[in-house]
Amino acid sequence: MENIILNNGVKMPILGFGVYQISDAQLCEESVIEAIKTGYRLIDTAAIYGNEEAVGKAIKKSGVERKDLFITTKLWIQDAGYESAKKAFETSLNKLQLDYLDLYLIHQPFGDVYGAWRAMEELYKEGKIRAIGVSNFASDRLVDLSLNNKITPMVNQVEVHPFYQQVFAKKIMEEYNVQIEGWAPFAEGKQNLFANETLASIGKKYGKSAAQVTLRWHIQRSIVVIPKSTHKERIKENFNVFDFQLSDNDMKTIEAMDKNKGLFVVHEDPSFVKSMNSYKLH
Repeated sequence: MENIILNNGVKMPILGFGVYQISDAQLCEESVIEAIKTGYRLIDTAAIYGNEEAVGKAIKKSGVERKDLFITTKLWIQDAGYESAKKAFETSLNKLQLDYLDLYLIHQPFGDVYGAWRAMEELYKEGKIRAIGVSNFASDRLVDLSLNNKITPMVNQVEVHPFYQQVFAKKIMEEYNVQIEGWAPFAEGKQNLFANETLASIGKKYGKSAAQVTLRWHIQRSIVVIPKSTHKERIKENFNVFDFQLSDNDMKTIEAMDKNKGLFVVHEDPSFVKSMNSYKLH
């Protein structure tokens, strides 16, 4: 497994396993166990996913030492605030059956993110979290948070895939030494990514699938990536991306696929902000 080094010196696996939309507890637990068995060490969940308990059970059953795993979860909007963030953190920790987190992210740039960040800074200094960061923060929000707090986020998890390559956002993150992490690396299959002729053609040269080429492209851009699957074969296939390297020409070919537009949500859309604030954990 290849690692990247966060701005506080912590090592983070560049390839992880995501559990978004695996709502069935048993399936989630089995999938995480299979992922860890395959070799994944980074597991990414969130309070709003409703599967932290299943992830925790899988970690316990995996047989892998805690220190060898990198566990991420996220703070939901309704808990953004100083006191509420601390309570939410403890709730997540208990559900995961852990003594500490490797990475804790503010899930959305809404609510009292500054109060939440102060709480996270304190939890970080107390050693309860090894790294803190944000998710879905546009460049302006990320820069403002970085400039007006003691600790700069270590990570910003955003939508990244061949159709939305986040070139500008990645440049800003690099300027502030914030690691970019990509969700929806396969664009959730949109734009027929798994059968994309460009990706498939590149894959034939290496004996790899379009999905494997896509993950390799992320990795060579130094983007931490967290593909999700509930199928054993795909879990293994997604992990098998460290035995080949895309050429410069391949990278440029994929670069030309960028449409510079997200395929899922627009965080600046007032209706989206309203809908996100309506989702309640409890």
